[in-house]
Amino acid sequence: MNKLNHVAIIMDGNGRWGLKKNKTRNYGHLKGINAVETVIKESIKNKIPFLTLYTFSTENWKRPESEINFLFDLIRKSLKKKLSKIIKQGIKINVIGRNKGLPEDIKKTVKFIQNRTSKNKTITLNLALNYGSKEEMINAFKRLSIKKNVKININNFENLLYTKNIPDPEILIRTGGTKRLSNFLLWQIAYTEIFFIDKLWPDFNESDYNKILKEFYKIKRNFGNI
Repeated sequence: MNKLNHVAIIMDGNGRWGLKKNKTRNYGHLKGINAVETVIKESIKNKIPFLTLYTFSTENWKRPESEINFLFDLIRKSLKKKLSKIIKQGIKINVIGRNKGLPEDIKKTVKFIQNRTSKNKTITLNLALNYGSKEEMINAFKRLSIKKNVKININNFENLLYTKNIPDPEILIRTGGTKRLSNFLLWQIAYTEIFFIDKLWPDFNESDYNKILKEFYKIKRNFGNI
């Protein structure tokens, strides 16, 4: 049976879900939190060590200011409100992405949450915040190129990515019916099994997630071999 260490998810469709319900896009983002909690719970139940959620991309700054503000407010409130539950569940919060450009209070909240959960070992929840894979790789190449007496190879390059010491995901899930990667973990998913789901993120449930896990365990993974 395939070993599963890391699941990554592009949580697409919140805004469309809200509009479909004759509400706002922000209402969809709010309801998407329920799907986040479901996936975390099922990941813990299935003893998956790492879960990465595409929370806010470097391209999301193009959205209306009101939506951006709502998303950041949702992030700060969710982390603070659920901190005791996060600690109780043994969840380690880790944020990957560009720190520069984030609101100052978000930076402080993230730092505080990461410090408070740093010793938790049940699961590591990576929040990709202000994250863009192309920017991540360019950054790593720049840093590697100025290092003296350091060879340019895969290992040294990966040590400069945001995901240093995090195993590459075996599964990538994208909800919302769109079949693209949207600048997410482009280096890390070279051999990842990708599942595109038509359901919008707030509708993604326990059954959907476990169905994907079962399908993954049946896949013959060759990694270029026969």
